[in-house]
Amino acid sequence: MLYTELLRLWDEAVKAVDARDWKGALSKLNQITEPTSRTLFLTASAHLALGQLEPAIQALDQTIAKDERLAVGFFQRAGTLIMASRLEEALNDCISAQKHMRGNVVIDYRQLGLRYKLYSWQVLYNAAAVHSRLNQLDKARDILLSVALHSISVKVLPVLLVPEGEVFRPRKQDVEQLGQRDFLGKPMVK
Repeated sequence: MLYTELLRLWDEAVKAVDARDWKGALSKLNQITEPTSRTLFLTASAHLALGQLEPAIQALDQTIAKDERLAVGFFQRAGTLIMASRLEEALNDCISAQKHMRGNVVIDYRQLGLRYKLYSWQVLYNAAAVHSRLNQLDKARDILLSVALHSISVKVLPVLLVPEGEVFRPRKQDVEQLGQRDFLGKPMVK
């Protein structure tokens, strides 16, 4: 698949996401024959918005297979696995996400087209959410205390995910260059 075609489909999928047309986004994404980690993350996001946990997990599996160091991929898959009650797997992903934070307190994904900052405390929070669901409240409390929270007041913590609609976007200048160009100076027929 030509990069320009991938870029066009990716951009159209992002526009569908912006319009909250999740099925339309998936339709465009399914036309991409060689998806990237960022387009696969977008696929997972659309499935999540539609409440389709298993297809979202599968897309996140592929996201991570394409980019094994993408901390936000592990973070998102951990949250999705929590929602699917696959808690041991979710805990492993929390550990992997924390590892791939590489000691950083925050990773800003804007350079890759995702308007999202992943904070280490968010990864730890999801780990605490897993422990709370496993009724391991002491472990959950210890984790939360390690990130300067003093106690948990609920038995089951809500799951943190990248906000709905926040997806990797192609660079604006790349999309703008998709239009026809006349490199030879000849008149173009429309």
